Amino acid sequence: MDASQRGMAGIEALAALAGVSFLAGTAGSFLGIGGGIFLVPFLTLVLGVPPQVAVATSLVGVIATSSGAASVYVRDRITNLRLGMLLEIATTAGAILGALVAIYLEPHVLFFLFGIVCTYAAVYMVRTRETAKDRAERAAVAPEATDRLRLSSMYLDPEDQAVYRYRVARPWAGFAASAAAGSVSGLLGVGGGFVKVPVMHVLMRVPMKAAVATSNFMIGVTAAASAFIYYSRGFLDPGLTAMVVLGVLGGTAVGTRLMLRTKPTRIRLVFAAFLLLIGVLMALRAFGVGGIP
Repeated sequence: MDASQRGMAGIEALAALAGVSFLAGTAGSFLGIGGGIFLVPFLTLVLGVPPQVAVATSLVGVIATSSGAASVYVRDRITNLRLGMLLEIATTAGAILGALVAIYLEPHVLFFLFGIVCTYAAVYMVRTRETAKDRAERAAVAPEATDRLRLSSMYLDPEDQAVYRYRVARPWAGFAASAAAGSVSGLLGVGGGFVKVPVMHVLMRVPMKAAVATSNFMIGVTAAASAFIYYSRGFLDPGLTAMVVLGVLGGTAVGTRLMLRTKPTRIRLVFAAFLLLIGVLMALRAFGVGGIP
């Protein structure tokens, strides 16, 4: 292959990366998951990028997704900032603990348990039919801890132009679950957005759109801390990172608009399908089925 052919191959790879980054930004901002779970497999399996460089590049993409989406959701007052900051403490501590435990824990056991949890959350979301308004009314009676922490909030839903007030249920149980979610993220090396959203929505009874918006706010904080470590060790590739950021920001602009204008029930169903896919992949990885290591 001559120099011109190698150059064309490089351009095509960057164009493909931009396209995948656009989709990752769209899905990440729409579901509150960051999008790194799509970027790392593409970078490593398709483009042959070293794992450390892929993770570092993905983390910058997650920061871009969080920054782009959070700016919109905070501006529209959908994000619950106090709840996000509270849970971020637990998630960060859990991530540190998970990274330390990863040395001693049998990974196949973790994959199996994690697959069960994801599948259960997916089934629960499918079976839950109430709207954001119904869920807010069910959470009207909250423990005193919610009042002391001032976690109650409200938001204007652009989809139906209605104002929803809600009170967060079981704040300390959500704090503990967020610590566990952070531990799983540290153990598996994945973003915690697809765990944080079900924790807030299912356990703490936060409306779906508020949970997605708050998750987008949180994931950027965790990713920034990790990205700095990778940057200090020279794992960031400027060319790959720039292309990922451009693609992700474009996708984020689309994903935020979709989320704001989509019914909460549909967002919940899409998230349930995503969780089910993750659960199946984790279970397959636990048993080494289908060539998944």
